[in-house]
Amino acid sequence: MSIVAGVDFGTLSVRVSIVDSERGMLGSSVAEYPLHRKREDPEYATQSHDDHMRALAEAMRAAVKQAGIPSEKIEAIALDTTGSSVIPVDRNLQPLGEYYLWCDHRAKGEAQEITAAAHRENLEAIEWCGGVYSSEWGFSKLLHWLRHNPDKRSDFASAFEHCDMVAATLCGVTDPKKAKRSACAMGHKWMWNAKLGGLTPEKFLAKVDPLLAGVRDKLEGEYTTSDQIAGKLSPFWAEKLGLKSGIPVPVGAFDAHWDAIGAGCRTDDMVNVIGTSTCIIGITPSPNLVPGVCGVVQGSVHPQRTGIEAGLSAVGDIFNAIAARAGTDVASLSQGLESYHAGQTGLLRMTWDNGDRTVLVNPNLRGMTLGWNLQSTAQDELFAAIEGTALHTRVIFDRMSSKGVTVKRVINAGGIPQKNEVLNRVYANVLGRPVLVPKTSVTSLGSAIFAFMAAGTFKTIEEAQDKICPEHKVYEPDAAEQLIYEDLYRLFGRLYFSFGEKAGDMGDILPGLIRISEMRHRAE
Repeated sequence: MSIVAGVDFGTLSVRVSIVDSERGMLGSSVAEYPLHRKREDPEYATQSHDDHMRALAEAMRAAVKQAGIPSEKIEAIALDTTGSSVIPVDRNLQPLGEYYLWCDHRAKGEAQEITAAAHRENLEAIEWCGGVYSSEWGFSKLLHWLRHNPDKRSDFASAFEHCDMVAATLCGVTDPKKAKRSACAMGHKWMWNAKLGGLTPEKFLAKVDPLLAGVRDKLEGEYTTSDQIAGKLSPFWAEKLGLKSGIPVPVGAFDAHWDAIGAGCRTDDMVNVIGTSTCIIGITPSPNLVPGVCGVVQGSVHPQRTGIEAGLSAVGDIFNAIAARAGTDVASLSQGLESYHAGQTGLLRMTWDNGDRTVLVNPNLRGMTLGWNLQSTAQDELFAAIEGTALHTRVIFDRMSSKGVTVKRVINAGGIPQKNEVLNRVYANVLGRPVLVPKTSVTSLGSAIFAFMAAGTFKTIEEAQDKICPEHKVYEPDAAEQLIYEDLYRLFGRLYFSFGEKAGDMGDILPGLIRISEMRHRAE
């Protein structure tokens, strides 16, 4: 028997769970931190490293207290975070600003430049991340920071993903070169690929922009999977967290990847981690490169397998926005949705409110709702938005399938599915296959599994999953609903590519609206 702490940093809060290898969850606590937005710049989203660490200490002490155990019983601590959430640091590993959070899309132009240069230079690494580099990813954000912070460039020593920055901080690392880096984070968001020699060549980066000259060397270090140890908990942070010093801290990873492990993901499974956005995470026995899919990385989900990632840029955020515009909340607006059926609203909702993550990788899109009439309600739009996220997920699954990715099981995890049976029913009907949902929350459970591995409690990830992961509730598709969704899917697909592809029939309309709005804001 052993006890560990699993930590999950989300968009608005951190959750700490204290888990016993025999008794399961002993206690859990959440602490919030602010997300900094600007009304005049909807692409802006940042957070403070100090806020994160303060919240971690608060949540850890509360979770241990709730668990009712002596804190010295905790044998390891593991953490996952959002990503790509990027922070520039100086030579002492001190932040030079705030994190460019995963949902910060200011680097749209930089992403386009990197994509164009990659294809012009025949960079093989671009094919491993779907052929398009995203504004949500590391090099885009770092280049944007370098361009907009000339006064801080002389102090710039490196940049880190959130998971690596927190692990290094906890372990007392103060030299950027000595901080271990997550193969998961760097593989999916920074085009790092061990088979291709690691990071992209210095020559390529300098061609994108001379400001990136020398950055490759500043990002060098030990890149590894999460079955390896990042270091030991330092005395300083042991005191802050109320834990004993010297316990192992494994290399971190992204929250969705470890949520998939906590949800019981095995080879050829696909997990929809549905929260503020959706990350679609799968484990494959071998690489299948899929155009428009965020990344294919060895060891990113399971240390001995190949991980694949895709997703939607906004899901829960869209539901919340619809409810807020109606002057209510999602729970209240959802009352009665269980009586809705496929297509009954007459609405078709394109869920691009925060752009398209997969398969178009196009941030210059916005949400659309077609089919309004004078009796349409906010509740109708909420149901259509649920349908829209499911239809978009099917677009992604179909693209993967066309490139040889096998999907044996679909699991809906994340914060929303356990609270929303309507969503799970719609997904089963749209995808035309059973949808499995963990019976209890798996948030931070993946972190606990990797903490158990660091403590030596289990020999394999699968052994830990068999012991720790909850059972699933199964939602079977309804044949009559499926038929209607087949019709809707054909319409959805036509709209998706006509308005979403830059060369599509309507591909200039949504980017044009964004351009006009931005010009108006600049004029003010």
